[in-house]
Amino acid sequence: MPAIVSTVPAESGLLDHGSAVDDEAHDVPPILLLHGLMGRGRTWRRQIPWLRRYGRVFTVDAAFHTGAGGVDIDDLGADEIATERFVADIAETLVWIDSGPAVLIGHSMGALHAFCAAAAYPELVSALVVEDMAPDFRGRTTAEWSEVFAHWPARLDSPAHAAEVFGPVAGRYFHDAFDDGAIHGDLGVWQAIADEWGVRSYWDEWAAVSVPSLLIEAGNGVTPPGQMARMAQMNPLATHLVVEGAGHLVHDDRPETYRGAVEAFLSSTLP
Repeated sequence: MPAIVSTVPAESGLLDHGSAVDDEAHDVPPILLLHGLMGRGRTWRRQIPWLRRYGRVFTVDAAFHTGAGGVDIDDLGADEIATERFVADIAETLVWIDSGPAVLIGHSMGALHAFCAAAAYPELVSALVVEDMAPDFRGRTTAEWSEVFAHWPARLDSPAHAAEVFGPVAGRYFHDAFDDGAIHGDLGVWQAIADEWGVRSYWDEWAAVSVPSLLIEAGNGVTPPGQMARMAQMNPLATHLVVEGAGHLVHDDRPETYRGAVEAFLSSTLP
């Protein structure tokens, strides 16, 4: 098992949103929300209020998602942007929180890191919500992203501008993540993080997960066909839900469906 260091850097943006339940009267579990690639902890702001009914909610910014400037992909080693680095960061955060095994709720990149953390550090994780992420994207590349990124605006002037550029759901998400309209990281670094997924399989990590898991698949999402269903078949404690018509950001695109599924899962899973 990898060693855990219990120091969480200030730049991680770790925020404790508390709980709507009396911590002293109840055994309140920590709930750590893990954002997707190009996201940020505060993109969960619409889910935090109702999740506080089920535990003490925390958000965090993944490495290289904490603000623009200071990072060049050419200066980073492969280990600095590897999945294992982000998984170790999650473990450090949970040790620092020190409130017992946590529910990890992840979207996309955050979902991958969540189930890999559950595999590597089973004593730290009590349950998982995996939103629109699968273990095997081998053969896929991000080559076309370079052209898309070349046309990204330098600044989003307003929520309306963000919606015009990215659409209403993704626009709101990016506007929430950006710093006063400016991008909060380096596009080249983000692309390099995703490039690793195109050459690796994470089936062994998923096979090692033994905690209750809710797998939420977007009907119009990014996961390879059949993989999330296979994930559910491999874990007898997993439930698989396909949200037809939803895009990759299920929690924002179909918020009522997402909330209903997660609340039912937490109600049946938590003591």
